[in-house]
Amino acid sequence: MTPNFSSTVDQAMDSGLRQDEPATARYVRFGPFCIDQHRQQVSRNGVRLRLQGKVYQVLIVLLQKQGEVVTREELKQALWPADTHVNYDANVNTTVNKLRQALGESTEKPVYIETIPRKGYSFISTAEFSAAPFPAIAGKLPESELLDAATAGAQAPRSNRWFTVIIVGLILAGMLLGAGVATYYISHFAPQVRHSALRKAPCTAGSEAC
Repeated sequence: MTPNFSSTVDQAMDSGLRQDEPATARYVRFGPFCIDQHRQQVSRNGVRLRLQGKVYQVLIVLLQKQGEVVTREELKQALWPADTHVNYDANVNTTVNKLRQALGESTEKPVYIETIPRKGYSFISTAEFSAAPFPAIAGKLPESELLDAATAGAQAPRSNRWFTVIIVGLILAGMLLGAGVATYYISHFAPQVRHSALRKAPCTAGSEAC
């Protein structure tokens, strides 16, 4: 059954995002992530993530109350039946941490899920809802990833330049070494070879060997 997203729909409509009626909002998108709620599938830039079970349920619950605080008690009720005997606090912490790992963020610099001390958690990003699939384009990357990509792009040409300089240097060093060896051979061994060849040559009139 598709969750009721009435609270998030009202907020997103005010910001001009693409929205449909909650009952028909099969697809959800935020950042580079897209969710197909009918299939319970989550993908990042078109690549499917293995986000299943209670980890997926936590994400859906947080999206239902986008921008609001979801208490730990609400998560307990959503994830486990009333007669389940488990360590709720530990399991909630573990499940939320797994969700953060899947989304690629940390508690120090949250992009999607913020911890509200002594209360619960809040989805702090902005999600879009639609009955039809979203266009197959890459979503907006977190700022940290954009910085990493820019740094890598700046370092790549620099690395290529140094690699070219090293190769040219090795070639020049080889050429100089070869020229040095040839010069040494010519200056030291060529006269001896020439003299030895003259001594062994048959004596004929007018030759240097006579």
